[in-house]
Amino acid sequence: MRRRRRLTNLEDGRNNVRRWLALALLLFTGGSVSLGFGLAAQDHPPAPAHDLGSIRPSTVTSSSQARTPATETTTPLKVGLARSVPVALDIPAIDVAAPLTSLGLNPDGTVQVPSEWQEAGWYHLGPTPGQLGAAVILGHVDSVSGPAVFFRLGALRPGETVNVTLADGVVAHFVVDAVDVYPKTSFPARSIYDASPGRATLQLVTCTGEFDASTHHYLSNLVVYTSLSSVTPSRN
Repeated sequence: MRRRRRLTNLEDGRNNVRRWLALALLLFTGGSVSLGFGLAAQDHPPAPAHDLGSIRPSTVTSSSQARTPATETTTPLKVGLARSVPVALDIPAIDVAAPLTSLGLNPDGTVQVPSEWQEAGWYHLGPTPGQLGAAVILGHVDSVSGPAVFFRLGALRPGETVNVTLADGVVAHFVVDAVDVYPKTSFPARSIYDASPGRATLQLVTCTGEFDASTHHYLSNLVVYTSLSSVTPSRN
């Protein structure tokens, strides 16, 4: 509660802004003390291509200036889906097929992280994937035993597909717009959690960058920005 009060004093007091900025201090700190040791005997996670256009965190100062990918690879759907809890994530280009759990906030205002290395988690205080607004899915990059669910997330490229199956049987198909890396000290929470008025987007988040052996944390976050491109209706 102390951290959330401190963040509130820095902003205009709106409840949604306070929640987004609480997340800026956190990603993948809780529950990640052992991340990275699994990399001792294997390759490092793929890094994003240097030619993927991006707007740096310092340029994002309010939700009205939220990040717009440098290159749109498709025309996003303008109509959002009904709210339905996501249950499964499929990313063919990097061989990810994983169940989805539901994530909220820890008592100190930081976002929860998945308890299982091979599961991803949907942030349930925001939109469901396919609703208008910015949905967010988080996953670990590695563990003490090796790669985790988002180990290859940095290999995604614009135009590749992310599929989310919802509890109502609908499958929401998203297309990758851009991939960015941000230092955790300047994580642009607003541009990720509150960035898409009138659009249905999905952001995928994991850890990346240098690993600090003294704190057992990665120093950066990797964010994949996607837009809803099509929908497969329920067969039920």
